[in-house]
Amino acid sequence: MLSSESITLNFRRKKGHIMENIGKVENAYGEEQIQVLEGLEPVRKRPGMYIGSTDERGLHHLVTEIVDNSIDEALAGYCTEIKIELNKDGSCCVTDNGRGIPTGIHKKEGKSAVELVLTKLHAGGKFGGGGYKISGGLHGVGISVVNALSEWLEVEVFQNGKHFKQVYNRGIPQRELQVVGESKVTGTKVTFMPDADIFETVTFDFDLIKSRLRELAFLNRGIKIIATDHRDDKEEVMHYEGGIEEFVAQISKNRETVFPKPVYIDDRIKGGEIELCFQYNDTYSETIHAYANNINTEEGGTHLEGFKKALTKVINEYGHKLNVLKESEKLSGEDVREGLIAVISVKLEEPQFEGQTKTKLGNSFMQSAVAKVVSEKFGEYLEENPREAKELILKSVTAQRAREAARNARELTRRKGVLESTSLPGKLADCSEKDPKLCEIYIVEGDSAGGTAKQGRDRRFQAILPLRGKILNVEKARLNRVLENAEIKAMSTAFCAGIGADFDVSKLRYDKIICMTDADVDGSHIRILLLTFFYRYMRPLIEEGHVYSAMPPLYLVSRGKQQIYCFSDEERDKAIAELGGNGKCDIQRYKGLGEMDKEQLWHTTMNPEYRSLVQIKMKDAVEAEQIFTLLMGEDPVLRREFIENNAKLVTDIDV
Repeated sequence: MLSSESITLNFRRKKGHIMENIGKVENAYGEEQIQVLEGLEPVRKRPGMYIGSTDERGLHHLVTEIVDNSIDEALAGYCTEIKIELNKDGSCCVTDNGRGIPTGIHKKEGKSAVELVLTKLHAGGKFGGGGYKISGGLHGVGISVVNALSEWLEVEVFQNGKHFKQVYNRGIPQRELQVVGESKVTGTKVTFMPDADIFETVTFDFDLIKSRLRELAFLNRGIKIIATDHRDDKEEVMHYEGGIEEFVAQISKNRETVFPKPVYIDDRIKGGEIELCFQYNDTYSETIHAYANNINTEEGGTHLEGFKKALTKVINEYGHKLNVLKESEKLSGEDVREGLIAVISVKLEEPQFEGQTKTKLGNSFMQSAVAKVVSEKFGEYLEENPREAKELILKSVTAQRAREAARNARELTRRKGVLESTSLPGKLADCSEKDPKLCEIYIVEGDSAGGTAKQGRDRRFQAILPLRGKILNVEKARLNRVLENAEIKAMSTAFCAGIGADFDVSKLRYDKIICMTDADVDGSHIRILLLTFFYRYMRPLIEEGHVYSAMPPLYLVSRGKQQIYCFSDEERDKAIAELGGNGKCDIQRYKGLGEMDKEQLWHTTMNPEYRSLVQIKMKDAVEAEQIFTLLMGEDPVLRREFIENNAKLVTDIDV
């Protein structure tokens, strides 16, 4: 490894070399250096520009692009069923019963419309030609990008009593569109194999795909989506006649709600439609899902801003009307959204998104349109339901008082130099490396294991923070109580990225946050408490892949000088068979991290060369909400049922 000094010297020599020769090189940047990329070449050259990345997320974006085309057919009123199949050979197949991609010859291009759509970047029926009024596939690059990034792709169209087919290899047609049979149905079938030369992984995750499909089924009332994984013989049918009302009801499941049933608003406006549904419950966090033309606008946008603004305005006005709020008092947006669950879905003819990934809606008229609809309809609801209205306002007032208490707690801890100061917690053993991307912190259960970890770690890049006992269950506490918890204070101070609404992942001091607990019931409970805290108050940690769980071994099987560490009963049995033969093996069962010495802990659990880490991912936000509420909420009966139903899936816990 080069030292910083040698890097600087090498750079200086290189720079000097360039300066010496710059006058000698002619035409270093001329016409011969200009490249023109034809057809789908730009996509293969710079795939990240079109699908965001070439990792697991980019891979699954291919499926989304194809499914979105089928959904556009549904929005136009021509498609009622979509099938998604993950095949044993690693390919993916998407079939719909829509009109089918046009098969006729395009007069200007002299090619079939199918071939144009699959080989030209901005070819499609979404540019004002009357094909679609409302669509999520705004830019017309979706299916052609999938074609470009696939090892092979087959498109089949069922139309006008005929069955058409065309095959492509890495975006290049192998023959013209051909009639291969007859058909009594209409629709499009696209089967593609992602290109291993492009993607870091080409293995589809059924649960990840299912999460997106479930959203689409909720957002498009009545459409039937069937997802099948032929690799594991799994199938799920998603069909919700209740639409987003069922969506909100499902998120609200297992919670005590304020309204007897969710508030549902559906209104047509010039150039689009506004549909939203919301409910309040007894929790202390807000959950809002916002969509535009079925696209999950993760960064929000004008539709979300309009909803929040109107909600705050209506609740304040009604609070003053009931004299629950004094004339000088005003609830903040944060106050009125405590315990809120909402789904906002807008559909518009000319959506303006930020970039191809479509994470934020920019149409300015949508803010005022949503605000107007919510102000009118929700205002009427509160007038007609005074008891629920008063309960909601009192809940918001309580939230305001808790927020003030939390603010005071923040200011107090700042003055004391605890939460946001340069002084790190005393029990933190920090690392010497200053680049956060190279650093990791172990959150360790107990002082004993923490002491061993401090001795066994690599001090250059590994920090250790021991926890004393279990942290607060944040699912049952407001922010002011959360801020008072000593263990949470220590973590927040060590991370240096804030907490709750103030959390800024860009300020994080460690790239990896590793939960290292015993492989028993208490250790499992501590992990769940930590994950609940991260999910509720530092969610980007999980969303951006910073949280891991360490996997310490359960057994040490040895015979003489031969030793094998085992992480499951199956591995133990295999090791006994391997080492034992006709002899006898010694088997040591590790009940806790403290039973290992520093060398063992380093070798098995902390050495990057040998350790096993499990990255915590949030594949399905809705399911995550439900699981955290169920495991850490108030209902012990539901929690017991969940544990009993899933007990057989757990293999690494000592009960």
